Amino acid sequence: MSEEAKVTQAETVSDAPAIVVHSDEELSDKLALMREAQKKFATFSQEQVDKIFKAAALAANAQRIPLAQLAVEETGYGVMEDKVIKNHYAAEFVYNKYKDTKTCGVLEEDKAGGMTKVAEPVGIVAAVIPTTNPTSTAIFKALLCLKTRNAMMISPHPRAKKSTTAAARIVLEAAVEAGAPEGIIGWIENPSLVATNTLMSEADIILATGGPGMVNAAYSSGTPALGVGPGNNPAIIDDSADILMAVNSIMQSKTFDNGMICATEQNVIVLDGVYDAVKEEFAKRGAYFLRGDEIDKVGNTVIVNGGVNAKMVGQPAPTIAKTAGVEVPAWTKVLIGETESVEPSNPWAHEKLTTILGMYRASDFEDALAKASRLVADGGYGHTSSLFIDTRETEKMEAHRSAMKTCRILINCPAAQGGIGDIYNFQLTPSLTLGCGSWGGNSFSGNLDVHQLLNVKSVAERRENMLWFRTPEKVYFKKGCMPVALRELGEVYGCKRAFIVTDSFLYKNGNTQPIERALDEMGIVHSSFWNVQPDPTIQSAREGLKQIVAFEPDVIIAMGGGSAMDAGKIMWTMYEHPEEKFDDMAVDFMDIRKRVYRFKKMGEKAKFVAIPTSSGTGSECTPFAIITDAETGIKWPITDYELMPTMAIVDTDNMMTQPRGLTSASGIDVLTHAIEAYVSIMASDYTDGLALRAAKLVFDYLPTAYNEPTNVEARDRMANASCLAGIAFANAFLGVNHSMAHKLGAYHHIPHGWANAVILTRVCRYNAAERPTRMGTFSQYQYPHAKARYAEMGRYCGFAGRDDDEVFENFMAGIEDLKKTIGVKETIADYGVDEQYFLDTLDEMSLNAFNDQCTGANPRYPLVEEIKSMYMDAYYGRPATSYEDKGLSIRDSE
Repeated sequence: MSEEAKVTQAETVSDAPAIVVHSDEELSDKLALMREAQKKFATFSQEQVDKIFKAAALAANAQRIPLAQLAVEETGYGVMEDKVIKNHYAAEFVYNKYKDTKTCGVLEEDKAGGMTKVAEPVGIVAAVIPTTNPTSTAIFKALLCLKTRNAMMISPHPRAKKSTTAAARIVLEAAVEAGAPEGIIGWIENPSLVATNTLMSEADIILATGGPGMVNAAYSSGTPALGVGPGNNPAIIDDSADILMAVNSIMQSKTFDNGMICATEQNVIVLDGVYDAVKEEFAKRGAYFLRGDEIDKVGNTVIVNGGVNAKMVGQPAPTIAKTAGVEVPAWTKVLIGETESVEPSNPWAHEKLTTILGMYRASDFEDALAKASRLVADGGYGHTSSLFIDTRETEKMEAHRSAMKTCRILINCPAAQGGIGDIYNFQLTPSLTLGCGSWGGNSFSGNLDVHQLLNVKSVAERRENMLWFRTPEKVYFKKGCMPVALRELGEVYGCKRAFIVTDSFLYKNGNTQPIERALDEMGIVHSSFWNVQPDPTIQSAREGLKQIVAFEPDVIIAMGGGSAMDAGKIMWTMYEHPEEKFDDMAVDFMDIRKRVYRFKKMGEKAKFVAIPTSSGTGSECTPFAIITDAETGIKWPITDYELMPTMAIVDTDNMMTQPRGLTSASGIDVLTHAIEAYVSIMASDYTDGLALRAAKLVFDYLPTAYNEPTNVEARDRMANASCLAGIAFANAFLGVNHSMAHKLGAYHHIPHGWANAVILTRVCRYNAAERPTRMGTFSQYQYPHAKARYAEMGRYCGFAGRDDDEVFENFMAGIEDLKKTIGVKETIADYGVDEQYFLDTLDEMSLNAFNDQCTGANPRYPLVEEIKSMYMDAYYGRPATSYEDKGLSIRDSE
């Protein structure tokens, strides 16, 4: 049987495998039948689908010539032989691209990450097929639908319905023979506006290939649509281009199917230096340059009322010339009109879809870009642009890429063949539906592929994110360890120049002299800065930075309480990376690993050694620092593991002179660190042991250290407690207790440890609620269980009870007893905070506490009003008996 006979037979056989709509009225019923077929198809395996996909592609490929003949015969458009290539491409290239692509069931599975992606079909695809490519586009869309287990109802162009349905029938019959459900592909026999609109409104997705009117109708139908826009490809020929290749590529593209692929070049813009040579090459290759009024005659024949004359689409150049009343040689392949205006009033500036080409002269590359940009704006936004150039001209290529608002930018390619992909660039997806993105009013950019006809389910299992445990490289502890530890600066790190940061009290009292002696013994040159205030300021840090920059140390040693160590860390940061801004570094984060601002590597210029002289902050082993602008009052809390000291030296000899007030405030701060780290949503087995041990050491030794300041054992154990709690919260972080305490210090100048203490048991009761208003958000934190955690810590610290409730109450009572023992006052008011000023600042203070970096790790996610209520309770000394959610936020304290 001949190929033509096969097509003839396909046109006359029974419609049994297909769903054919014979009238507008029956469309909805036929779509219901198609939906049943698609439901069955959706259950097919990848193996079944691939068998069907291959059979359909083979059948379409075998019929490429008869289908091409039928398309030209029916529409009168294009070149039969070129349509053969299109049909061949639609079958072979699409099959080759997707033959191994998974489109059924599980697409991806990451068991470790708990992610599975599952493919599901969309349903019924409404396929609007153009008259310019009636068979190749039908093959292309049908194959995509079969590969993705979708059904397809075709609305052919009225002037191409015979060839379109013939192509669809061939694909369908092969698919059904290979096992596809009957009725998986259908078509409207007598397409009408009513039927097409009904189809678009009732389908699950629309593939609209056609004119702007059809595409706009698809997008306004209320159904998700994948439509394309018009193309008005301006091809620039640079003066560096291979002229022979450039001209012949354009001629190859422009004559392919008589210029009907919308990606093809519509205008060519030639740089002045090669204009004459390009013109000569075009003439040599079969282009006819129109002269005088011939240009207007042809232009106004092809473009009528701002649009393409349908009768001229896909016509040979001599036919167009004859229609326009212009006589040209019979061998003419392309009519070229040399023109100047790029405005819409010039017919040559439009998309032409036939064998005519506008040609512009550009004074330089910038002028060429300006002309090309204007042509793209006139009906070609988002589609395709071309450039012929020596690819070593990278600056010009980048300028072109930046200027062109097109989704395909083709370099040295014939645009008709290059734009559809996989012929002149093998990374561009083969497709006969070319999206134009938002520039062209489309829902997608790039070349349509199977993935846009799939619904992908992402099955995300709960996973606990990786945690971490970070400490300084080395932590030295025990009374008298400092001189031994400092030897490593010379012996291990090879340091030559040390810069000491401390406060004036410690410096004047000779506390830094043992450090200086140890440095002198090693031959390490040193300098000191001692102007650090209790709340370190940026002004002080900058003053110290000047000395650091002048001295050029390779190690910075911070000695003192939290203020000296914070100041030292800030100076270290400014020394290592002077270009960084505190506003950026202080940006809050939900997850430190995913923060917007990324700290740069520290330690490239200098190591950092922290030597605490009080038992409280734990700053010697944490990644935290706070700096204040003395002029504006702005505080920058800086947090990043790059701020972790290289070495911590915890020597009790440096802590024996702490006054009682400092012992009290710093000691209760240690307990707060341990408690908050233990109930944090980021607590882990690695931090729990440290937090528990630190808390017990506080209960066992803080009263002694407070009452017997020279007791070495108590001082030593409190030094350990401070460091252990610091390591714990450096990794588990803190909670709302510290958030609120930070603001009590900022607004009312209550020393930090006591600010923590005055609200501590209230925050514990608030967190212990079994029915919190909001729970902390972190994958490791599965359900509210803070009370159980408090009870665990209470038992470890020696508080017994029948159950968690009783242990918790005894633990809270023990904390209150400890606070009394070390002189902590009961209320915020007892610290001399003026009532009216407190009330005036309460709303702002509560909001800022909510916004504090520590809040995010709290086991109960607080509401601002809840924070405000806890502040009020703590100010007036009201009992905090229950912070359970009762359907409101927090109880009204009486």
